[in-house]
Amino acid sequence: MPRRSKGPHLWLRPAERRAGSIVRQATWVIKDGDQYIATGCAASEAPQAQIKLAEHIAEKYQPRRKERDIEAIDIADVLSIYLDDCSTTQAKPAQLESSIARLNEFWGGRQLSEINGQTCREFVKWRGSAGGARRDLEDLRAAIGHHQKEGLHRGIVRVVLPPKGLPRTRWLTRAEAAQLLWTCWRAREMQTVHRGKHKGEKIETDKRPLRHLARFILLGLYTGTRAGAIATASFNKGEGRSYVDLSNGIFYRLAEGSRESNKRQSPAPIPPRLVAHLRRWRDKGIAPNYVVEWAGQPVKSVKTAFKSAVRLAKLDGKITPHTLRHTAATWLMQAGVDKWEAAGFLGMTVEMLDRVYGHHHPDHLRTAAKAIGYRPRVSLPVSLPVRPSARRRIPQRIEKIGGGRSRNRTRLSILIPC
Repeated sequence: MPRRSKGPHLWLRPAERRAGSIVRQATWVIKDGDQYIATGCAASEAPQAQIKLAEHIAEKYQPRRKERDIEAIDIADVLSIYLDDCSTTQAKPAQLESSIARLNEFWGGRQLSEINGQTCREFVKWRGSAGGARRDLEDLRAAIGHHQKEGLHRGIVRVVLPPKGLPRTRWLTRAEAAQLLWTCWRAREMQTVHRGKHKGEKIETDKRPLRHLARFILLGLYTGTRAGAIATASFNKGEGRSYVDLSNGIFYRLAEGSRESNKRQSPAPIPPRLVAHLRRWRDKGIAPNYVVEWAGQPVKSVKTAFKSAVRLAKLDGKITPHTLRHTAATWLMQAGVDKWEAAGFLGMTVEMLDRVYGHHHPDHLRTAAKAIGYRPRVSLPVSLPVRPSARRRIPQRIEKIGGGRSRNRTRLSILIPC
């Protein structure tokens, strides 16, 4: 029985050696049946190669837009239709293309009816990361949902997702935040001496490589903004920039030209202390265009610098740039800020804020905690108004005239008062 085709997928062609020397580096190649299509991407450029694969799939396949049974529909066709119809409405199209490329690499050559719990678990194992696999399977589920809404298949297809990971609850105390800021401000670049008698030794220079990160941390702690919006924060309006309006003290976190996504990036007022810092950075030329700059250009990511700062500050636990958002939410709850107002300031729902950070609020379950430590109050019985006693009923005296006392006359004397 011939082996089933995997469909178009990426293959890392190993490096070619001759006489012990590398004559051709390892490169990514698109393998489509008997064809090998070069991507021009080196081994370290896997994301770019996945984009090339997505483009190849989009160019090659012309899926049939006709209602059919799920046993006769290729998953590659479903993914291709979703990419064609919905990529322009996505907040991050490049991320969707990479996800579609990974899904097609695994599911290529399979029919829509083959999606079930077992194959989904196989994908999670193949992906190697439960979190990444869950995100890709969510895209697969969205693609199937779009295919069904378009009326292109009959039958029910269920995508089984791996469980969500535990939420990260690590936050910084004020002492830890101060320590991290001072570390970024004071850190100096270390260079290795390559000549002379001190060759191989490491010496400090006058360069301050982490001061831009101190500005990033301040903006994250004071506003609870996500890392992506901080990286694009600018004092000037422009395409792809989130705008810091110092005149009115408002931070417009959604970059101009970007689409609204589930990650809320609503405008928020800038705290007065932070406004003073921002004006000083702009006026003194420390950050003339962007709040966080490196060599006059906006930073794309601070993951490497942040990891170095955490190591130098000797802080325990898993601390990432997103920890600044957790810290801001926690501090607001500890200060007793109204949950509805805090949720609007941070750009999240009240339900999310209450579920993840609500236990930090000083009023959280305090009534129950106080009540359980004391005896319940015993309420005194309410005295009912005493009914005024009826007038004493004295039986009417009956004059005995002849004969004894009859029964009827006695009963009458009891009912009629004197």
